[in-house]
Amino acid sequence: MKMYLISDNIDTLTGMRLAGVEGVVVHDREELRTILEDVMHQTEIGIVLLTEKFSRDYPDLINAIKLTYQLPLVIEIPDRHGTGRKPDFITSYVSEAIGLKL
Repeated sequence: MKMYLISDNIDTLTGMRLAGVEGVVVHDREELRTILEDVMHQTEIGIVLLTEKFSRDYPDLINAIKLTYQLPLVIEIPDRHGTGRKPDFITSYVSEAIGLKL
């Protein structure tokens, strides 16, 4: 299975291509929706990497895709500007999921 990157900037795409990951740069919502629908139907792609900017700008679109398809797995990654997540993101995520304070 392959990974595929959907990025909002050429720098992230260039870096991932150096690691052997193909992808595309997208600039607007309609273009993102079209690319996502196409990629989600490609059976050789197992993981779709999205820059975090898309989740911030279009959360309804990204959440709908995640809820509709089991595969490929959609993962949000930081871009060249760093992450928008708080430092204890993983701890708070696990705490919320299991209902216990860690």
